Amino acid sequence: MAVDTTGQSVAKAAGDDVARGRSRGTGSHRGAAKRSLSTHWYAWAMVAPVTIVIAVIIGYPLVRGIYLSLTDANERNVARSIGVNQIPASYEFVGLDNYTDAITGGQFLGTLGWTIVWTVSCVALTFALGLGLANILNRRIAGRSAYRLMLILPWAVPGFVSVFAWRFLYNQDNGLLNKILAGGGIDAVPWLNDPAWAKLSVVATNVWLGVPFMMVALLGGLQSIPGELYEAAEMDGASAWQRFRHITMPGLRSVSTTVILLSTIWTFNMFPVIFLLTRGGPGEATQILVTQAYKFSFEVSPRDFAQSSTWGVLILVLLMIFAAFYQRVLRKQGEVW
Repeated sequence: MAVDTTGQSVAKAAGDDVARGRSRGTGSHRGAAKRSLSTHWYAWAMVAPVTIVIAVIIGYPLVRGIYLSLTDANERNVARSIGVNQIPASYEFVGLDNYTDAITGGQFLGTLGWTIVWTVSCVALTFALGLGLANILNRRIAGRSAYRLMLILPWAVPGFVSVFAWRFLYNQDNGLLNKILAGGGIDAVPWLNDPAWAKLSVVATNVWLGVPFMMVALLGGLQSIPGELYEAAEMDGASAWQRFRHITMPGLRSVSTTVILLSTIWTFNMFPVIFLLTRGGPGEATQILVTQAYKFSFEVSPRDFAQSSTWGVLILVLLMIFAAFYQRVLRKQGEVW
């Protein structure tokens, strides 16, 4: 009985070719990596120290924080020394219990709600004021350079100095704001002692600190829009609102998406304003997630390192989800970020 070996030979030859192709592909990738390393070794050597430092400064605390969030670590059961005596750690692994308690508890959800309101309010007001000031300073007006310098001044002053200045202005007894109100026959306002006024006060302070960055970024975006577009639209009879809507806003889209994302992340984690101005008070009225996490580690007794780490990890997860969702929305709108 004759056996047809032609098909088998062809299949074997094809298999050998595929194997050789894979081998050549693997070899080519390895060769390209070796050539890149040998050619750009100096660049790799310059980048390596920075990469290692960032990995140590950011990577180790992150991994350590995730690990502690899975335990019941607190001030009483962590490793510590009392005089010459070394007390070993006695905390235990509890899995996801801390996350379950945080998410199902009212404290985390209540603090998250105010944190979202705080972030949205600050970013919206900062963007609106920054855009308005950028449009004004983009025009030819007398003293434009002096105005720009004065508006950038809050950004140049250290944040804690600005917050202390605002705390003095908000003082109920001797603050400048209440003295101005008293001059008009208006009773003193408990700016930092009433929950509603305290929330308004911290938002106003943070907006004052954030407007210069937003204004400078948007002003740079405005100056990159060709003036011919406005001239052509004006000749076609477009109103000021139509020029703003159809030329200015589309021209600022790429800048706006970036500054809104950065401002959201910064505001969500804006520790100095809340901590230095109200310390989360009165009561817990102005407490945001990051200040509450700090409170767990440094203010409550016994200090709860596990709970603080849990809140820190949840903050990171929330911001990562927001950034991923934001990027997805931009891609659907045709923006590349």
